[in-house]
Amino acid sequence: MTLDWAAPPPQAFADGLSPAPVRRSDAAAPHAERLVEEAPVCLVFDEELTITLMATPLQAEALALGFCLSEGLIDAAAELTRLEAVPTGAGLSVFIGLPAARRQALQARRRFGLAPGGCGLCGIEDQAALLALAPARERRALQLAPGAIPQALAALAARQPLNAASGGAHAAALVDADGALLAVAEDVSRHCALDKLIGLAAQQGLDLGANWLLLSSRASFELVQKAARVGSPLLAAMSAPTALALRAAQAAGLQLIGFAREGRWSVYGGA
Repeated sequence: MTLDWAAPPPQAFADGLSPAPVRRSDAAAPHAERLVEEAPVCLVFDEELTITLMATPLQAEALALGFCLSEGLIDAAAELTRLEAVPTGAGLSVFIGLPAARRQALQARRRFGLAPGGCGLCGIEDQAALLALAPARERRALQLAPGAIPQALAALAARQPLNAASGGAHAAALVDADGALLAVAEDVSRHCALDKLIGLAAQQGLDLGANWLLLSSRASFELVQKAARVGSPLLAAMSAPTALALRAAQAAGLQLIGFAREGRWSVYGGA
């Protein structure tokens, strides 16, 4: 079966958006809107093993690097021997070279094939593997300035062009203790937005362990899992955490904040 219908227009690989005709119920004439694009991004390890994420086809190399870091496949970007994104089919493929010592960890994840939504959890049968947290580590204490959360929230909207144009993109931001945004990534998938941010931080030499993460979404278990693996001391989300996410944050020593708004927020776990 041909997949021509699924291929994004070429411009979507540049700005992550595609035009769509729409007729609103309160308008007489149709007009054009832009929708956030979603495409398969295949992570091809050593040209043998593939994990497919559904993501916005931008910053694919940062996405792949962040995935490798947040999934514990590598500890540092320098370990990869290849990182190259190329157009393929209806999306992109990122060719990744892992050192031989890391390939066994990849095999153990058993996450090959399609991972809908980019969550990375689909297909794992072993609960011990699914729920694995990063090894216990001494996280650096991070004391936020009194206005850090409101300042970061106020600045984030201007750093979300995909969402401003489409209303359909999640954002993940790396923020310092005073509330300044150091890096921002967007994606149709909240998981991929966080992985892109982690990859961008690694590419730019930003310290994930000395700053905090702000998410436009809820805080689910796998997002806490990823944040813990890369050494983040604090994760704040605009929506609610899940109960499992809170237990994971407590087990990993990660501060967790939910319902982050400019005027209020909720600190979970008695932190």
